[in-house]
Amino acid sequence: MTPPSPLTAADRRFLEGLFPGDAAVFSPEETFVYGTDASRRFAPAGAVVRPESLEQVRELLAFAQPRRLPVLPRGRATNTVGDCVPVTGGIVVSTARMHRILEIDPDDFVAVVEPGVVTGDLQAALAKQGLFYAPDPASVKFSTVGGNAATCAGGMRAVKYGVTRDHILGIEAVLPGGSVIRAGGRTHKNVVGLDLTRLLVGSEGTLGVFTKLTLKLLPKPAATATLALAYPSVDAALAAAGDVFRAGILPVALELMAKAAMDAVAAINAVPWPREAGAALFVRLDGSPEAVAADIALLEAVTAKAGPVWRECAVAPEAEEALWELRRLLNPASFKAAPDKISDDVTVPRGALRQAAAAIAAIGEDERVRILLFGHIGDGNLHVNIMHDAASADERSRAQAARERILETCLKLRGTLSGEHGVGLSKLPFLDRQLSPEERELMRRVKAAFDPDGIMNPQKAY
Repeated sequence: MTPPSPLTAADRRFLEGLFPGDAAVFSPEETFVYGTDASRRFAPAGAVVRPESLEQVRELLAFAQPRRLPVLPRGRATNTVGDCVPVTGGIVVSTARMHRILEIDPDDFVAVVEPGVVTGDLQAALAKQGLFYAPDPASVKFSTVGGNAATCAGGMRAVKYGVTRDHILGIEAVLPGGSVIRAGGRTHKNVVGLDLTRLLVGSEGTLGVFTKLTLKLLPKPAATATLALAYPSVDAALAAAGDVFRAGILPVALELMAKAAMDAVAAINAVPWPREAGAALFVRLDGSPEAVAADIALLEAVTAKAGPVWRECAVAPEAEEALWELRRLLNPASFKAAPDKISDDVTVPRGALRQAAAAIAAIGEDERVRILLFGHIGDGNLHVNIMHDAASADERSRAQAARERILETCLKLRGTLSGEHGVGLSKLPFLDRQLSPEERELMRRVKAAFDPDGIMNPQKAY
């Protein structure tokens, strides 16, 4: 790939004409926040533009490709792997002003949205019509549908409903050079040609800029209920989680919080569990009122075998939300638990969860680092936050050593380096441990077919 060109005065004049007013900014003060994301990495952007239309995006990419100007799509930058960090400079494309819900069709069970729509806002609009968009990342209240699609966000309901990829029927995207593709459509079944829609989802901004998404909807469940429990240890909680599946229950969500994660939340918010609790489970069910009542009774029985020290059942929406807010508080709480953190989301087969959790705890003790362990254990996805002070060379070294050992452990358990966060910048050094040279070369060739000059979110993901 030819090195990217810096922005010239002529480039700035073009961008100011295409994006009038404050839709294009260039000063370090105005672009500063666009140089980072939840990974806490930073690199300065050459420019930031805020398109409002397909035509603006098309003209931008037609302009950028021959000049080899890097283009970096950006939603709300909630990703934790550095996907939005402009390490090569270039033009950050914020989708914040492409935030319209274009269509909600209760007969086709689809919604058509622009990429900047906040996922929680979409879900609230759908609920008024008795409809349901299942993906539910922890950042649902502020992350965007386009960002969720770019990273194939998972979230808490993935155990029953799948990840974002499973709910996107079609994507309108602009490719380098300005061509527009419309992959997929609004039918719920489509096997014509290669599945470009599923390829675009999870591509981390490396193939094109999303301008419109067609989403699969479901009927809103008639009833939901949540059971929250605390156990003396992580192993006891994971034993209870295994009992849930063995009883034939398929929960909407099944979440774990280990002791250090619970303490981090308790440091910023009142919590209902007792101090001696070593781990917590949050389990949500949905369906008809009769089915949910029966399943909750069965769930309470099967989770009792592992010896919970606290239990709370909620069926009213407000009471349920209060419990789930404790789980959603984990990410903001983690930023206050230590000056720095390494955030990973390893995933192992469900049957290896107890072994993985025990190994992670042992590694934390051995390397003398505090680890916040939590995650979507219904699908084997463990979030591992290694807390440390990067200003201390010794702490930084021990945190990195712990990370390498945890990643290796999960791969040995036939797991993966990431279940939902993606690669971005942070996982690039480790890709060869999971992907073969042949696989990585195929990925590079696919990218080159979409982006021959390598301008889309350079130096990420592959």
